Amino acid sequence: MEPLGLVVHGKAEPFSAALRSLVNNPRYSDVCFVVGQERQEVFAHRCLLACRCNFFQRLLGTEPGPGVPSPVVLSTVPTEAFLAVLEFLYTNSVKLHRHSVAVTFGLGPLQERCVAFIEAHSQEALRSQGFLELSAAALLPLLRSDKLSGWQDKCLTQGWRSQAVLERPVAEVAAPVVKELRLALLAPAELSALEEQNRQEPLIPAEQIVEAWKCHALRRGDEARGAPCRRRRGTLPREHHRFLDLSFK
Repeated sequence: MEPLGLVVHGKAEPFSAALRSLVNNPRYSDVCFVVGQERQEVFAHRCLLACRCNFFQRLLGTEPGPGVPSPVVLSTVPTEAFLAVLEFLYTNSVKLHRHSVAVTFGLGPLQERCVAFIEAHSQEALRSQGFLELSAAALLPLLRSDKLSGWQDKCLTQGWRSQAVLERPVAEVAAPVVKELRLALLAPAELSALEEQNRQEPLIPAEQIVEAWKCHALRRGDEARGAPCRRRRGTLPREHHRFLDLSFK
C-alpha cells in the first residue's frame, strides 16, 4: 500500500478572482452567446460550462466545426440573469439582488438560493419586471413554496406571461404552473371573477376551478384534492379560510 501523499490547498480567494476575470472575457473564449432582447454578446468557455452544468453540456455537446463557430442565441434569457449564472458556474458563488435573481438552468444549489432569496423578498419580487419575465419552469418552485409573503395566486392571471408565449400558446406554456395555483384560497367573489375571465381568455382548466368551488361548497379543504388548500406564510386570514381545514407549515 502506497503511503498517503501530502495534499496542498491553495487560497480560495485568488483562485475565485482569477476565474471571475474570465466571465464574459473574449480572451481565450471559444463560445459566444447572443442574450436577451437587446442581443448582447456574452463570451464564455465551452469546457468550463460543459463540465459544470448539464444544460450547457447538452447545448454545447457537438464539436464546433472549422472556422469561427456561430453564436448561441438565447433571446428569452435576461442578460443580467445569464451573467449571474455564468459567475456562479465559474466561481461557485454569486451575489444576488432583487433585480437579477437568476435563471438557474437546472442548477440545484443556485435554484435553492434563488428561491430562498425570493421568499425573503417576495413582495418586492412580485412587483418586479423580472417576475413577469420568469419562465414556467422558474416559476414552479416558487408556487410550491409555503413561505411567500404578500402573494396572491391570482397574480398569474393578472400579469404574468412567459416570454415563451411569443412562440407557443399561453395556455400551453402556463399549464405546468397553473396546476400549482391555490384557487381555494380565493374568496368566492374573486373565484367567480377569475372564472369569468377564464371564459374569455382560457388559461385554467375548468376542472380545477370546479374543484375550488367544491372546496367552498362543502366547506371541507380535504374534499378538493386537485386544488392545493395550504396557506402560504403571507396568506392573510379570511373568513372563508376557516371552512377549508387549512394548515400552515
